[in-house]
Amino acid sequence: MAVMTITKENFEKEVLDSREPVLLDFWASWCGPCRMVSPIVDEIAEEVTDKKVGKVNVDEQPELAERFGVMSIPTLVVMKNGKIAQQAVGARPKSDILAMLEE
Repeated sequence: MAVMTITKENFEKEVLDSREPVLLDFWASWCGPCRMVSPIVDEIAEEVTDKKVGKVNVDEQPELAERFGVMSIPTLVVMKNGKIAQQAVGARPKSDILAMLEE
């Protein structure tokens, strides 16, 4: 499944109402560590078929960043049943991100 762009307009439908767990990558184009994590998140989106993967550009979606208390990026959040199940700040290897999704 391809990575979704998450906005305040589609957040409720794609994340809160999702039956599958959702991995959210809070990022910005000017963020070096975000550029390191982005291709990993893209890979996970292609490989994992029973979960959703979305990216939130914090510059374009400041309301969502604020809602999740994002102070540093990249911030990775796993949502299950409309609630935060896992959250991690900073670049992570693929194995750590996959482990977050499985917990």
